[in-house]
Amino acid sequence: MKKKNKEDLYKENKLEASKLRIAIVSNDKCKPKKCHLECKKNCPIVKTGKFCIEVDHSSKIAYISETLCIGCGICVKKCPFGAITIINLPKDINKDVVHRYGPNTFKLHRLPIPKLGQILGLVGTNGIGKSTALKILSSKLKPNLGKFNNPPEWRDILSFFRGNELQIFFTKLLEEKLCPIIKPQNVDFIPKQIKGNILEIINKKDKLNQKEKYMSVLELDHLLDRNVEDLSGGELQRFALLISIIGQTTNVYMFDEPSSYLDIKQRISMAKIIHSLVRHDNYIIVVEHDLSILDYLSDYVCCLWGKAGAYGVVTTPFSVREGINIFLDGFIPTDNLRIREESLNFKLATDQDTTDEDKKRLHFYNYPKIVKTLNSFTLTIDKGHFSESEIFVLLGQNGSGKSTFIRLFAGLIKPDNIENLSFLDSLSVSYKPQQIQAKFTGTVRQLLMSKLKGLYNDPYFNNEIIKPLKIDAILDNQVLTLSGGELQKVAIIITLAKNTNIYLIDEPSAYLDSEQRIIVSKIIKRFILNTNKTAFVVEHDFIMATYLADHVIVFDGQAGINTVANTPQTLVAGMNKFLKIIDVTFRRDPTNYRPRINKYDSVKDKEQKLN
Repeated sequence: MKKKNKEDLYKENKLEASKLRIAIVSNDKCKPKKCHLECKKNCPIVKTGKFCIEVDHSSKIAYISETLCIGCGICVKKCPFGAITIINLPKDINKDVVHRYGPNTFKLHRLPIPKLGQILGLVGTNGIGKSTALKILSSKLKPNLGKFNNPPEWRDILSFFRGNELQIFFTKLLEEKLCPIIKPQNVDFIPKQIKGNILEIINKKDKLNQKEKYMSVLELDHLLDRNVEDLSGGELQRFALLISIIGQTTNVYMFDEPSSYLDIKQRISMAKIIHSLVRHDNYIIVVEHDLSILDYLSDYVCCLWGKAGAYGVVTTPFSVREGINIFLDGFIPTDNLRIREESLNFKLATDQDTTDEDKKRLHFYNYPKIVKTLNSFTLTIDKGHFSESEIFVLLGQNGSGKSTFIRLFAGLIKPDNIENLSFLDSLSVSYKPQQIQAKFTGTVRQLLMSKLKGLYNDPYFNNEIIKPLKIDAILDNQVLTLSGGELQKVAIIITLAKNTNIYLIDEPSAYLDSEQRIIVSKIIKRFILNTNKTAFVVEHDFIMATYLADHVIVFDGQAGINTVANTPQTLVAGMNKFLKIIDVTFRRDPTNYRPRINKYDSVKDKEQKLN
């Protein structure tokens, strides 16, 4: 091995000195009373007599000095509970710290910059600071510039943002010239906070007399006699959007994940409503994980990168097209940093990609016309066929029978017009439902070991499915305490672990952020291709649906009353049929071929509708 000379050592030391260390200690995982203080005993800096790690058996949590830490990572490996994370960052980014919650906790670098008369879109993973940024911009959280022990005065904060548009924004906030309104992220909590009849609440909140303008567009007319606690997720989302808009005159609108639970048609309607709120003297900020909707409604975007729960960095503003393409590519040019190893490309597969020999080896199956009535709703499934190594995406409005289709194929309910689905006699199915309920009493590790058995330690399954979903951090968490996104990832692993012919996956993107949706899309696509299986997937995220689909089954008719699931079509034909139903056109980005929804009544929209 070549011995390092003084110049090499000097360069290494200079490189290390230019790095900023962030030490994160998990409040949930750090248990000094239950361990032998391995982090402190093995720290080389502590052994020299310096207080790099301070902890004893009476402490609630360990404290790590970031100025003394050398980033050796020994404490990370030695901690029995996996409670410590050490991250190296470029040191010059430290001057951009906007907020930190406390010692060894999450910190946010920079803030998104709102602009008058334009819609700002925020894109990034969960736990990376989007909601923290909204709290700061809405004055619910005072930025401490990383000085949590001695928070600065507003005078110092304004000086920090001097020469920046944020200085003007915060000055207006302090002078109470801005009145921010936030549409909350978790609409599931609304029934606990607001109770009573829908119509009475709307009438009470409607200070601008605008309820009639929006109620029919948001499809709330038929819900007026119900109580808030009786509403579904999609209904709660549309109700929250209405209350945010009609409540009072405001000049700052903030919408946190407004498309959750909505179908594609409802998402387009929601985007049009938000666009209609733009005035020359107001600010609008939208956090959204459906990139096609973010693209459709935003004028410009800021990307957020970092490590979930540890730190987040906000990029400078980009044009919508450039910002989303940068996020999908995984390289931030302004910070000269790669945030993802692989970029995502949406180039369509052609028949030439599958050889005649490959086609001969595949098995083809036919299914008959199927009719199913549930209460006052009737679903008719036209006869069709499917083959191995293909994904069929089901597209339609909420209430059009997509989940009923999946449950019929899963054998959970029986059709009305025939005795049974005989084509399923020789085929086995694996089913992931739309609603996932945690019932297992134990850890994630115990659940996976019991369900996956030998596959849990299988190198191929680990590398292709488990590792990309990054569930190592939650393996020792109780299943009953998992969030919606964590449950979704565990459910996808268990579904794909079953050695079956058909995989029925209902809304795999629910509760996942834009980064996780990209990962899940790639996992499902690669798995179905490599294993020569068939998948039927229900999906509302337009980009994810386009990426996954080999064929499309379009549902049309009157949602909730009488609908038809059409015969499977090619991706292009099926998408065109569905887009015509919802009165939308789209084009493909020349860089990565991702679908981009055309603005309503734009030149491209009119041209394509004429053709």
